[in-house]
Amino acid sequence: MEAASNEDAFSRLWIWERVGNCLPWYLDVASNKKPAKYLISGRIPCEFDLSEPSDDELWMEHQRGTEVFLDAWEGIREGEIHLEDLPRPQTSLVDLSVELTLRMLRRCDFCRWNCRIDRSAGTKHGTCQLEAESRVSSYFHHRGEELVFRGVSGSGTIFFTSCNLRCSYCQNSNISEDKLNGIPVTPQQLAAAAWQLRMEGCHNINWVGGDPTIHLHTIVQAIALLAKNQVNLEDLDYVSAVKADFGRPSFSEERGRYNGEVNVPMLWNSNFFMSAETMRILRPLIDVWLPDFKFGNDRCSVFLARTPWYWETVSRNHQLVYDWGEDMVIRHLVMPNHVDCCTKPVLNWIAAHTPEALVNVMDQYHPDYACNPADPNYDPQFEELARRPHDREIQEAYDHAVDMGLRFDDVTFEKA
Repeated sequence: MEAASNEDAFSRLWIWERVGNCLPWYLDVASNKKPAKYLISGRIPCEFDLSEPSDDELWMEHQRGTEVFLDAWEGIREGEIHLEDLPRPQTSLVDLSVELTLRMLRRCDFCRWNCRIDRSAGTKHGTCQLEAESRVSSYFHHRGEELVFRGVSGSGTIFFTSCNLRCSYCQNSNISEDKLNGIPVTPQQLAAAAWQLRMEGCHNINWVGGDPTIHLHTIVQAIALLAKNQVNLEDLDYVSAVKADFGRPSFSEERGRYNGEVNVPMLWNSNFFMSAETMRILRPLIDVWLPDFKFGNDRCSVFLARTPWYWETVSRNHQLVYDWGEDMVIRHLVMPNHVDCCTKPVLNWIAAHTPEALVNVMDQYHPDYACNPADPNYDPQFEELARRPHDREIQEAYDHAVDMGLRFDDVTFEKA
């Protein structure tokens, strides 16, 4: 009864009358009316012995499996088929995704840097400076996300360390710049943490950081364990050391289930600097997307984040998700002295290419890390960002969003 009450309270929130047509799949999965994508992918058969084929053969099989998944997903959305109609294969699309990500790790191309470093060997490091190990800084019920994600019981947020961007103003610099923050986790421990958050009432599992992209292999393995209901609760004894909730959220094993299986929407909260291969892996696994769109040109991305190829990569990935017909909320942070060069070009692109997407025009920028004069990492070259945006800059951003006809007010102003 308590579990049903939590789900009912979430689905009755006023926000859904305003934005429900933008996030219909996510709402249904979060309310346990539909199975998460990973449960469907776990029913899509893979026809190969995964240890034998070449990479090209595995990617061809992944493409075939994704097409089968999309047909099944459409049938489930339309109520024409049901999850129980799909038998569990010996080897599934989820298993194939695990194998592919482990192979990707050996010549890492998770993101656009395409470092091609063998992270499993640990002898060289790419941009993210990571080896095969993934570390979690904290996990908890996040009650500061957009209402559609925090709901009534919080977003089940898991913060990973390190990042593939180097933003000078990073407001999570303690974890994005410190790859040794937190504790190392195995896929089994990560799956247990996700399971715990859902059973405590969280409406989603919010993969974030740093950035989750560089931990793709660990995350996909954890999702595979959830898909097979292979969660060992003894792993919580270890990982709970970084659980950051105040008090003890109420717990019920009846929560978050679809036909008895653990069911929770997967939320990809990312800078979106992913490779095309990573996008392919995520498509049949992620239920709702929360991408950043930070910079309006590569000049600003190189200066502020030491990152080339930004515009072409991030705009491509936003376009892919939108063209796939996925549920998404785009975030853009308004920065001081960057309304004309970043905010307006980003909002213009959204209006032209993803016009029905929900947009959060964020006003909470504050100088941090290399942009904060009080921080030991302060760099005077970023003096223009060493203040909060003026009210007139925020208003100019809002006015431009209105002029562009963007769907931004419901998710931008719902905390006011």
